Amino acid sequence: MKRLIYADNAATTQLDRDAFEAMQPFLLNEYGNASQPYSFARSAKKALRESREIIAECIGASPEEIIFTSGGTESDNWAIKGGAFSGPEKGEILTSQIEHHAILRACQDIEHMGYPVTYLSVDSAGIVHAEELSKRITPNTRLVSIMMANNEIGTIQDIPSLARESHLAGAVFHTDAVQALGHIKVDVRELGVDMLSASAHKFNGPKGIGFLYIKSGTPLHSFISGGAQEFGMRAGTENIASIVGMAVALRKNTSSQAETSSYLNSLEARLIDALRSAKLDFIRNGSENHLPGNISLSFQSSDGEALLHRLDLMGICVSTGSACDSKKNTDIPCAASHRS
Repeated sequence: MKRLIYADNAATTQLDRDAFEAMQPFLLNEYGNASQPYSFARSAKKALRESREIIAECIGASPEEIIFTSGGTESDNWAIKGGAFSGPEKGEILTSQIEHHAILRACQDIEHMGYPVTYLSVDSAGIVHAEELSKRITPNTRLVSIMMANNEIGTIQDIPSLARESHLAGAVFHTDAVQALGHIKVDVRELGVDMLSASAHKFNGPKGIGFLYIKSGTPLHSFISGGAQEFGMRAGTENIASIVGMAVALRKNTSSQAETSSYLNSLEARLIDALRSAKLDFIRNGSENHLPGNISLSFQSSDGEALLHRLDLMGICVSTGSACDSKKNTDIPCAASHRS
């Protein structure tokens, strides 16, 4: 069997074995609905409460500030649309030009409804500068949304500075931390954010589950109507098994973050050194301050799609861009690897 080298952990990660083991009872035996009052539901209810507490502790939040969702895309859509609909006026949304499509397309949706959206430019390293935000923000700005770390080039933004600028203008600040959580330190109090999106499959949890951190007192319209689950903010029977798996995976990743980062940085250095020794003509994209192990490269006179398929034939998985927009990435001359 051909050996597989999976270098696309920015797209998704392998499910952690301990997370899988923790999930099994709630898939097979402890399948009660956590919203029911009878004794059979107590195990699910307890697991829901404890998982919320674990996740809150991992990011420096309070448990009641963690709302479970189906993943990063839902969390991002909720932050943008729920933020837009939270007041009677059609306040402005500010975001950057290089956000994930879950943000950009949610912004397009509300633009069609008459909400003003401003897209901030970035520099050559993909950085949104606080000075640029300060120039563009107005008293009419209701929400600012800037991703913590870019999923394609790995650039980490100065979120505390951007959040401060937003708050000075009276705006709510949201960050898409889907790519960052589990890989770098995330403390919502230190960051100063009002909302934060996360998705479990980016840090060795199951797919189809995530959460939105909502700081107490943040104005936000509910996104899914129905029952009173998730403190009345997000209707729908909770996915207990996946929530449990997410909590286990996040706690494991955050507890071993320093060791993992050191290992990934060493692999990254070896790859770059090997490319330079081979005298290949390439450019490394992004900022010096980037996610550990996230490498975005552009090769002179090389087609990204052709390179991807040649590597695939050799059993090496890389990406030419975001997995969420892979059908449009046929002309991007770069290969990205993350968490090798």
